[in-house]
Amino acid sequence: MQPKVLATAIELPLYTKTTDEIVQDFERHLADQPERLRRKVLRIFKYAQVDRRYSIMDADRVLGSLSFEEKNDYYAKHATDLSEKVLRKALNNANLQPTDIDYIITTSCTGFMIPSVDAYLINRLKMRQDIVRLPVTEMGCAAGVSATIYANNFLKANPGKKAAIIAVESPMSTFQWDDFSMTNMVSAAIFGDGAACVILGSDDSKLAPAIVDTNMYHFFDETDMMGFDLKNSGFKMVLDPKVPNRIEEHFHDILFPFVERNGWTMEEIDHLIFHPGGKKIIQIAEQLFNEMGKNLDATKHILREYGNMSSATVLYVLDYILKDEIEAGKKGLMLSFGPGFSAQAVLLEWK
Repeated sequence: MQPKVLATAIELPLYTKTTDEIVQDFERHLADQPERLRRKVLRIFKYAQVDRRYSIMDADRVLGSLSFEEKNDYYAKHATDLSEKVLRKALNNANLQPTDIDYIITTSCTGFMIPSVDAYLINRLKMRQDIVRLPVTEMGCAAGVSATIYANNFLKANPGKKAAIIAVESPMSTFQWDDFSMTNMVSAAIFGDGAACVILGSDDSKLAPAIVDTNMYHFFDETDMMGFDLKNSGFKMVLDPKVPNRIEEHFHDILFPFVERNGWTMEEIDHLIFHPGGKKIIQIAEQLFNEMGKNLDATKHILREYGNMSSATVLYVLDYILKDEIEAGKKGLMLSFGPGFSAQAVLLEWK
């Protein structure tokens, strides 16, 4: 029996600003910097194709000189609160109780907690004492799909069980207030905070996307393309400009063998659940998918409304697509990229 997506949910933090409002904040933040840098940074924000972002911290704290300890304390508190809210919402959507969950996976890469957030959720929701835990902490933007792959493997080995995936991220907590590099500025322009939850299990009575197959594709010798450097001031973004080009070079090798081994073609895919890594990645992927008659409208919508929320974002795309009624037999592809460098993919079919 193939595990199905029984329910999804999203949850957003308290603070939010439009890009126009954020640009005003950055004009003040960059007031002492050279005019050329200011113009370049403001142009990055203008053309990032993100209209709004959410954050666990207000703008003064995001742009202020908080220590790593202070930022991580904010992360730990709000990541736990957001995770609880989104898990409760997903359980309600699935008509399940906390004790119905056998396997809990939490993904995050933008803060540090021991014990991990799943331990707090078990206590807050009084989940089962024999629940299996898996915190996924260093897979970056790919982790939402990675967690789906891990949950699928567990559920296939344990028929009748149910799994909850909670992705919670605060990239805004990683902003380096005294770093005026383009990497830090690009990160500020495209990233935002948020949480998402997916409940997986078996249910023949419900039409829902079933997991048909999963795949991981690892690039050789590209460990320096994406990730974080750990500094005294916190997590410093590593984001190589060559990422979109590397994805383009590997695109066919990532997708076509995986899809074809299941007897499908890319033309048969009805729904693309693609992680919105940023404008350039979307443009390259959209060009390639357009050749097959596909679009990335859902991905672009999520980027505009929320920004890139690292591991949670692809689950936002899934949640958005599932708001529409989808006929039995329709096919979907989840795809995201992350540090390593790697691509993670899942094939879905509505059954």
